[in-house]
Amino acid sequence: MQLIGMLDSPYVRRVAISLQLLGLRFEHRSLSVFSTFARFQQINPVVKAPTLVCDDGEVLMDSTLILEYAEALAAARKSLMPTRLSERQHALRLIGLALAACEKSVQIIYERTLRPAEKLHEPWLARVSGQLLAAYAALDSELQRRPLAVSSETIDQAGVSAAVAWHFTQMMLPEVVNAADYPGLCALSSRAELLPAFSAAPHGASTYLPS
Repeated sequence: MQLIGMLDSPYVRRVAISLQLLGLRFEHRSLSVFSTFARFQQINPVVKAPTLVCDDGEVLMDSTLILEYAEALAAARKSLMPTRLSERQHALRLIGLALAACEKSVQIIYERTLRPAEKLHEPWLARVSGQLLAAYAALDSELQRRPLAVSSETIDQAGVSAAVAWHFTQMMLPEVVNAADYPGLCALSSRAELLPAFSAAPHGASTYLPS
């Protein structure tokens, strides 16, 4: 399999880390949807990161759908999703909050970097920032109430998604989301980033290399 996209995307990084934790081998190609648009387009005309090229050549996209496929591939050995319904329900809530935080972070970044300064729409930025803070406030509250296990053997998809989302926002928008206000997320992230699967796929322009 080939994972296409840059690790500065929380969605690409989420997949890269999860594939490792599921024990699935893959090659990573660090292509940008901006600077290498034409090369990316040759693989996936939609130019959406992450893109996964399956072993038979079929192309998948969207991190959640790619991870659904990965879970099916690894089903006989391991899963990052709880099996008990109540635990899965809670995991899905945390994943939803983490993905919402990713989405709102990306919207703010794109608004700031792609739109001319004189055309920035401050009411829209204020609204999206409020949604971002609400997502992290709810996520941090859940983590303080029910801390997640964080080891290579025990971390689940909720932990991966929350840790990746938080690290991304802190790397890109620390002035928007004050880390000191979210101790649960800080604790989760600091422990998760030490795991081999995380350190092998660091946020940025590098390429994942298996240990």
